[in-house]
Amino acid sequence: MEEIQIPPYFICPISLEMMKDPVTISTGITYDRENIEKWIFSAKNNTCPVTKQSLTTGIELTPNVTLRRFIQSWCTINASHGIERFPTPKPPVSKPQIIKLLKEAKSPKMQMKSLKRLRSIASENDANKRCMESAGATEFLASIINNSNEVFEEEGFMSTKDEALSILYQLKLSEQGLRSLIMSGNGEFIESLTRVMQQGSYESRAYAVMLMKDMFEVSTPTLLLSLKKEFFIQVVQVLRDGISQKATKASLQVLVHACPFGRNKVKAAEAGPIRVLVDLLLDSSEKRVCELMLILLDQLCQSAEGRAELLNHPGGLAIVSKKILRVSKVGSERAIKILHSISKFSSTPSVVQEMLSLGVVSKLCLVLQVDCGSKAKERAREILKFHAKAWSNSPCIPNNLSSSYPF
Repeated sequence: MEEIQIPPYFICPISLEMMKDPVTISTGITYDRENIEKWIFSAKNNTCPVTKQSLTTGIELTPNVTLRRFIQSWCTINASHGIERFPTPKPPVSKPQIIKLLKEAKSPKMQMKSLKRLRSIASENDANKRCMESAGATEFLASIINNSNEVFEEEGFMSTKDEALSILYQLKLSEQGLRSLIMSGNGEFIESLTRVMQQGSYESRAYAVMLMKDMFEVSTPTLLLSLKKEFFIQVVQVLRDGISQKATKASLQVLVHACPFGRNKVKAAEAGPIRVLVDLLLDSSEKRVCELMLILLDQLCQSAEGRAELLNHPGGLAIVSKKILRVSKVGSERAIKILHSISKFSSTPSVVQEMLSLGVVSKLCLVLQVDCGSKAKERAREILKFHAKAWSNSPCIPNNLSSSYPF
């Protein structure tokens, strides 16, 4: 390939490599299918990489058959230079094909076979996923998950439901598709996913919470205000079971999205996540996961129920304090905010003494000496001032830190 010059119009503008499946978009520019699909569907860009022109909705990738044949012929002619001719690419699925498969899947005898075929099609490329969504696959798969709950115990039911749920997650739905799930049946689909988390296999429960995370990212406060206590119980149980790293992270993100609305932080606190979060924080070293845990703990500690649960855990205050200056700026700010809530609203004499003996006060003094953000320092200073009478002259504070105490 280095000894022969490739014609420039054979080169994809994105990858700068020779195209194998050239397709032309509405701006008239041709790209290799794999690269432009990643640009549009995975990276969610809506402009042409070359011209920067906006791309309309319902983007079509038109196969440039003539150019592909030129490239294949050129590869054959230059085979002596070590250039291999690539095979003719498989054409993408069409909307009528998907509609036919969905129709066949409505038959109980054909359903499992059709679902497996749909899963295979979705796994091929992003264009197939968008084609499936536009053909009505979202609504059909959701109906299987919604309607199957009544016959949960029937033989073969779980595999059908698992298949439908895994395909629905695999589709990586557009914002419009996710919103249609949210709005369908006045929250019926959320209740269906809650039942999956309660009764389903580990795999199904993981898919349910990961799909819910995608839905909550585009959700409205109206839906989040109507979440039931059972929902929080099941999400916390997925978190507790540690099904997978992805499921754990998705569970945290779901709870972080839900807690700020209405009485959700109280419902969540009553579901028992704090003991789980403290135990996970003890062992977790991944930055983003630790940040999510501290964000969630901060939200929960804005309620009396949450603060009580944290104080009831033997290691609650110690673990939160330990994460200050050890995770990230965001992590430190959230950990200090948790301690601020405890100090301001739940500081009994025993709690004040526990914070001193655990080294929390020393850590707050250290915060004032280092660069960790103005908000974190301001809250740390407030906490120290709240209890200056009990802490300021304590021998528990090292001499090198006591000088920072804000009298």
